[in-house]
Amino acid sequence: MLDILLIAIFILAGSGLGFYGLDLLPPAALEGANVEGARVVTGGFGALAGLALGSLVRWGYRRFEANVRSLPPDVLISRSVGLVIGLVIANLAMAPVYLLPLPQELNNFLEPLASVFFSLSFAYLGVSLADTHGPALLRLFNPNYALQAAAEGSVVAASPKVLDTSSIIDGRVAQLIEKGFLEGTLVVPRFVIAELQAIADKADPQKRERGRRGLDTLQALRQANPNCFVIHEANYSDLNTVDEKLVRLAQSVGGMLVTTDYNLKKVALLQGIKVLNVNELAEALRPIYIAGDSFDIKITREGKEPGQGVGYLEDGTMVVVEEGQRAVGKTRSVVVTGSIQTSAGRMLFARLADRDSNPTTSASSAKT
Repeated sequence: MLDILLIAIFILAGSGLGFYGLDLLPPAALEGANVEGARVVTGGFGALAGLALGSLVRWGYRRFEANVRSLPPDVLISRSVGLVIGLVIANLAMAPVYLLPLPQELNNFLEPLASVFFSLSFAYLGVSLADTHGPALLRLFNPNYALQAAAEGSVVAASPKVLDTSSIIDGRVAQLIEKGFLEGTLVVPRFVIAELQAIADKADPQKRERGRRGLDTLQALRQANPNCFVIHEANYSDLNTVDEKLVRLAQSVGGMLVTTDYNLKKVALLQGIKVLNVNELAEALRPIYIAGDSFDIKITREGKEPGQGVGYLEDGTMVVVEEGQRAVGKTRSVVVTGSIQTSAGRMLFARLADRDSNPTTSASSAKT
């Protein structure tokens, strides 16, 4: 009903403007013309223009309404407060313009332009700052905001953990939560779920499997943590990429971003967001071997250099064994001679242990 009324108003306004607009023309332009017929024609064109403009306004209004409905209540309130504060500051900034000693004609031209400019600029600035510092802004008006949010279950004592697509597909975050290494509310944005669904619908079998694994991980997290699993409805239609939306959401909720994406981590850190990179955590928990440590390893293939053999620890660390080519396919005791750290991970260098060496030395093998 509202849509019909809105379009009808624009049609009536357009037809009225076209019908009576001829009165604004100088009499010389209408001399000898069929004014009544011209009114009908211009009124008809005005009605068509009103229909087009009304449909455009209706579409914009419905889109704006959908965006507002998708916003969480705290974001909507903080943006409204930011908008009001911005407009108040705009009115205060306009005061010096009214005091300028300018001619009246220039003032009549300058003051409306300055008013529109200051109002739009400070209104946008207020909304932007509210998006960035929304929770802090709400605490200015309600010091008990954090406590009320905790009582409602939307925030807990630990900082919320915003999960991105890569960490969900990776799946290790579920084990970290299960073992108690991650605490706080798990925030899963709606746009991340949509991205997982899009990946699961891909024609590529590998991508489809990754997307389905991510959706299965989310289902397991929701079942295991029903009291601290939150699907966030924020969309941020002004941003184009999922990474930008994740950074904005982490800023809004004051949470930590959980990811395996190295580039996303760098971007988030530049904007002051705490990041937990699951790959870096796994790398930090890998056993560290020093020269002289010995352990048993199965040599699985030949190395790049003549005589070398290559084996792998249980955590995936590659071990290059000198003179290990002759032991390919066998399990041998090796002694660490060195290690290097590469972008792909840690690499160990070792040699075959001397069979005549003290067996107690080999018994001190490190646990993998």
